[in-house]
Amino acid sequence: MATNITSTQLDFDSIKNKLKTFFAQQSEFADYDFEAAGLSNLLDVMAYNTHFNGLVANFALNESFLTTAQLRSSVLSHAESLGYTPRSKTSATAFLNLQITNTNGGRSGTATLPANTKFTATVDGISHTFQTLVPHTATDDGNGVYKFQTSTGSFNIPVREGVSTTKTFYIAESTERQIHVIPDENADTSTLDVKVFNSANSSLFTQYTDIDFATAVTSSSTYWDIHEAPNGFFELHFGDGITTGLAPTAGNKVVVTYLSTNGALANTATTFSAQNTIAMDGSAFTLNAATAVVATGGADKENIESIRQNAPIAYAAQQRLVTANDYVGLIKQNFSSVTDVSAWGGEDNEPAEYGKAFVALRFADGVDAAAQQIVKDNIVNDLTNNLSIMSIDTKFVDPTTAFVGCSVTFNYNPNLSTTPVNIVESQVITAVQNFFTTNLKVFGGIFRRSSLLTTIDELDGAVLNSKVDVTVRQSFTPALSTVRTYDIYLPMPIASPDSATAKITTNTFTFNGKLCTIRNELSSTKLQVADIDNNVEVDNIGQYFPDTGRVNLVGFAPTAISVGSDILLTTVPANQSTVKPLRNYILDLDPNRTSARGVLDYETTVTALS
Repeated sequence: MATNITSTQLDFDSIKNKLKTFFAQQSEFADYDFEAAGLSNLLDVMAYNTHFNGLVANFALNESFLTTAQLRSSVLSHAESLGYTPRSKTSATAFLNLQITNTNGGRSGTATLPANTKFTATVDGISHTFQTLVPHTATDDGNGVYKFQTSTGSFNIPVREGVSTTKTFYIAESTERQIHVIPDENADTSTLDVKVFNSANSSLFTQYTDIDFATAVTSSSTYWDIHEAPNGFFELHFGDGITTGLAPTAGNKVVVTYLSTNGALANTATTFSAQNTIAMDGSAFTLNAATAVVATGGADKENIESIRQNAPIAYAAQQRLVTANDYVGLIKQNFSSVTDVSAWGGEDNEPAEYGKAFVALRFADGVDAAAQQIVKDNIVNDLTNNLSIMSIDTKFVDPTTAFVGCSVTFNYNPNLSTTPVNIVESQVITAVQNFFTTNLKVFGGIFRRSSLLTTIDELDGAVLNSKVDVTVRQSFTPALSTVRTYDIYLPMPIASPDSATAKITTNTFTFNGKLCTIRNELSSTKLQVADIDNNVEVDNIGQYFPDTGRVNLVGFAPTAISVGSDILLTTVPANQSTVKPLRNYILDLDPNRTSARGVLDYETTVTALS
């Protein structure tokens, strides 16, 4: 007789029952009552032991891989092995126009704005401290007005939120590599400044820099590296003095300064008050601050799912920009105000533009146009100019939202539920909205009709089956009363024409003094202008190209739009089952073309007997 224990579950009761079955098969225990107190307790102990060992083994195995790890410490360890440094808490940055006025006689020609000049701003009743990180200078304009400038000549002075914090370490004699802990979970590691002094009382120091910016590392290089510890603090590392750069020696003093930040809480700060005066010629002058760009970019520590997604991409990029994923990974890693990135080569653009890398960015809420432009400039200056292939220029394009309409019809048997069909119709609409919120509204978010149908069918046991008719809407703004040619690109191929229904339709507009719409001629890709009585006003206003999703309008000059300022092109996708947006397209729900209709189906079959 077989005596193997065949348990495939970690459930306690299942394990215990398997043990009882095993013992009952043995001749020594043929007449035993396994529910007796003594034997039952022994079986409980064995089952508990097996159960917990199985759970521990399962958890340990899961934590051994980046894709399945649940503990932040495990995810951090895997990311570190891939050479990826997860983003710390990030301070919000605002840009201010700063100036002082000094009309005293014999005044100096220049003024200096010191580093760590502080400003306060309030967001949602919470006061935040912002400060400059480096000094800036200003020159007398001839009237005693001094406008401070950056080293590049810009009048937009960056100020970052956070409290300036200093941590000092003394290097002791040790044969092992020393680790220096910064006990602050709110540290913005991008603001870290590390100086190594020769001794505790020395004023001479060596400036150490972040190894992420290293182009070559020798035994004399002075770099530091930082990692998040399992307890949320940060560990500062130096080289080994041989292959990874110069390490501080015994007796050295290490002084680390950084900003301890409130992260995202300081975003959208708009009004700033200077907390310091500017000393000049022995007098103190009031610093006037005008906001050029509101505070943005503040963020909490990079979360586990973001690390899980970005670490492999950053590892594949290897600090160079060659593939589209390289652009996505490095931009997400370095710019906290960017929530989503799409990148593609010029050869994949529509129309093609060779020698360019196209990048579309989605920003966090509250990041205005000026702040977005600063991020784009920094991407070019700090990343693409240094890491991309020569002769490849970066071109930014705005995200384009295409709206998907879902007309849902479902069969409903009221005998199987107490919920009225009109309530279920409302539940279906809510389910469709939640489906788009969960799965779409991001670059690369694919609409899969089968997944939506599964969600609808599972809403209520009385929903017997369902179907969804899909449309995709794209809009453009025409120049009124001006004859122009327009090319509108849809995010997917368009259905080929047939003799039954038009595949291209629009909202109403005024054309030649009449209320009209655009539609394709049946069985043709030719586009016509027709009035609301279906009389053709213009027989050929352009055409559409099913394979590429391009709609071309020629000589189009409406004089007014019935509602709003946009022409809304509603199309039928070539494949309604899967709508996969490319490039800078994002799919969202079209509420005006989304509906739900329940058809009563009692599943009654009448059989006539002869």
